[in-house]
Amino acid sequence: MTLEIEQFMCRSDNFGVLARDTESGIAALIDAPEERPILEAIERTGWKPSLLLITHHHADHVEANLALKERFGLTIVGPAKEAEKIPGIDRQVREGDVVRVGRQEARVIETPGHTAGHVSYYFADAGVAFTADTLFALGCGRLFEAKPPVMYESLRKLTELPLETRIYCGHEYTESNARFALSVDPTNSALKERARKIEALRREGKPTLPTTIGEELATNPFLRWHDPVIRRNLGMENASDAEVFAEIRKRKDVF
Repeated sequence: MTLEIEQFMCRSDNFGVLARDTESGIAALIDAPEERPILEAIERTGWKPSLLLITHHHADHVEANLALKERFGLTIVGPAKEAEKIPGIDRQVREGDVVRVGRQEARVIETPGHTAGHVSYYFADAGVAFTADTLFALGCGRLFEAKPPVMYESLRKLTELPLETRIYCGHEYTESNARFALSVDPTNSALKERARKIEALRREGKPTLPTTIGEELATNPFLRWHDPVIRRNLGMENASDAEVFAEIRKRKDVF
């Protein structure tokens, strides 16, 4: 069984995603940032979605909910803890719930931090996770509705996914994230090489996603709270992992 994925740009830097179970032909959208590019992707692929999986309530992820529901009659799935803020929601999901897209099953992982009820969707058989604004390539989301320990726990959960898990995020922030990452982890050879590749991709107008859990563990400072070099650079050799994460997030906020 395979999950085909069509990733495309919306707004200025949002990613839209169509995912299709090849066996059944059933398709889903992950978030709804903007109607026009979503309709263009549906026309291009021929994948008519029957589900819309929402990760969190921010306008740049739910803007097209009602228009798409009216056009396609799709079912809108979203986090129970933000249900009142998600237009057109039909099904509320929580940690451990399963959403089926044809033969494919997505496990709901509650990943609060960026918002209080943010969720991610993990398709184990396909080896894919949609983490929206919790985990970015070389970054993590700003903490608008929760404290750093909450986001730390969310990220820690995601690091437990298999290393080969492909990660699709909500925004194309990777190039700027790389610049910050190098400021706290400047001697990381894997990070320096990745930054060069990212710069080349962006020069060509190509996306930097998907990434993988393994690649993020090797290069993303927001997941490398345990690393002795980063701790020494921060002057936090004896701090807890959560405290190191909080300091990195604080520095990124003013970078």
